[in-house]
Amino acid sequence: MSKTKIVIIGVGAVGATTAYTLLLRERANELVLIDANKSKAKGDAIDMNHGLPFLGRTKVWAGEYEDCRDANIIIITAGAAQKPGETRTDLLKRNAAIFESIMTEVLKYNQDGILLIASNPVDIMSYFSWRKSQWPIQRIIGSGTLLDSSRFRYLIGEELGIDPRSVHAHIIGEHGDSELPVWSLANIAGTRIPFDEETKERIFTNTRDAAYEIISAKGATYYAIALALDRICTAILHDEGAVLNVSTLLQDYHGVSNVYMGVPCVVDRSGVREVLQLEISESERDQLHRSAQKLKELIQSIET
Repeated sequence: MSKTKIVIIGVGAVGATTAYTLLLRERANELVLIDANKSKAKGDAIDMNHGLPFLGRTKVWAGEYEDCRDANIIIITAGAAQKPGETRTDLLKRNAAIFESIMTEVLKYNQDGILLIASNPVDIMSYFSWRKSQWPIQRIIGSGTLLDSSRFRYLIGEELGIDPRSVHAHIIGEHGDSELPVWSLANIAGTRIPFDEETKERIFTNTRDAAYEIISAKGATYYAIALALDRICTAILHDEGAVLNVSTLLQDYHGVSNVYMGVPCVVDRSGVREVLQLEISESERDQLHRSAQKLKELIQSIET
C-alpha cells in the first residue's frame, strides 16, 4: 500500500481513542492530531510515540490545519460533548458553529481527500460539511448507523448465543432517536430471527438508547465508535468495496432525498461508491420517511 496519512480533528475521548486504534492496527504511515487544546494533542502524540517500539513505524504528531494538505482521510470528531440526558439533536446548534470554523480551515488545504465525520448529530454535521465543501458526495461520509448496527448485531447475538459476526441486521436512518431496525431482513445464514414482538422491542430499545446508558455511567462513548471509524478507514485505504451502514446524501432512497442518513453503502477508495437500496417493508419505509423529515426540520431550524 502506498504512503497514507490520516488527520484527526478533535482529540477528545473519541478522537484520541480512534487515533490509538488506528495506531495499534497500523492503518497509516502518518497520523496527525489537531485540537483547539494544542497541549492535549501534543501530549497524546508524545504518549503514542513512546509505544512505537512495540508496534510499527507510524509517525504521530500534533499538527495544524495545514497538515491536512495531503491527507488521504480527515476524520472530524470535534464538537461539544454530549451531556447526560441530552439527545444528539440537542447538540445541533452548539456544534454547527464549531463545524463552520473547522471546515473553513480544512478547505484551505485539502480538496482531494475523504472527510469522515463522527461529530454528533452526525447526519446533520455530514450534510453541513457537504454543503460547505461542495465536494462530490461520495467523499463526505458520516459514521452513520454503523455503530448502531454493530450494537444491534451484538444484542441479537447475545440473545441467541451466536457470534455477532454471523448476524446480518441493519439499523438505518438517523444516528439517533428516530433510527429504525430493519427486522424484515434480519437473518442468520438466511434464516429469519425467531423473536416475538416483545423481544424485538426490547433489543431495539437497548440498541437505540445504548449511548444514553453509557454516557450516564461514564460520561462518553468512545471505544466502539473508534472501532467503527477504523473499519471505515480500512475499507477506504484497502479499496475493499465493503458494505457498511454509513451516512451519505440520499437521492430517491424509497422516496427520501436531499438528506444524509445511515444506510448500507459500498465503501472503497473513492468513498461511498454505491448506495444499496434495501427491500424494506411498508412500515419500515414509513419510519424511514419520519426519520428523514425530522432531520430536514432540524437542518431548516439552523438555516433560517
